[in-house]
Order: sequence, then structure tokens, then C-alpha cells
Amino acid sequence: MIDDTAGHTLASASTLEKSLKDIGHTVEGGGKLGEEIGKRLLEKGITTVVFDRNGYKYHGIVKAIADGARKAGLKF
Repeated sequence: MIDDTAGHTLASASTLEKSLKDIGHTVEGGGKLGEEIGKRLLEKGITTVVFDRNGYKYHGIVKAIADGARKAGLKF
């Protein structure tokens, strides 16, 4: 998650991290990744975000990441 105005990274999550390595590149894994991103942002007091899908269609893993972040408590 990036603050575009300041050009600063607020939080990140990746399947390359040891704790997230086992989730895989699946829709289910995307949901778990979204939940982790949401959790990390909420810990920093960030509750509202804008989801930029960067031109990707809103389905599959992209949708699962957004749904997971919402499940964690983020508002889009």
C-alpha cells in the first residue's frame, strides 16, 4: 500500500515472506494476502483506502485480495 501523494510505502505483504509463503498463488491465497495487508494497515491506524487494480480485471485473485482486505476491516 502506497501513499501516492508522499510517494511513501505504508505497508506491504508478499508471498515471498516466510509467514505467507505457503498460501500460494490461488484465489484462496489472494484472500489471505488481502487479510494480512488489511491487518497491517489497521495496525498503523489506516482504515480507508483506494484499491487500484492497475488495469487488471476485477475477478479471481485481484477480487480475492480486495475481499480479504475488506474482511480484515478496511473500507474502500
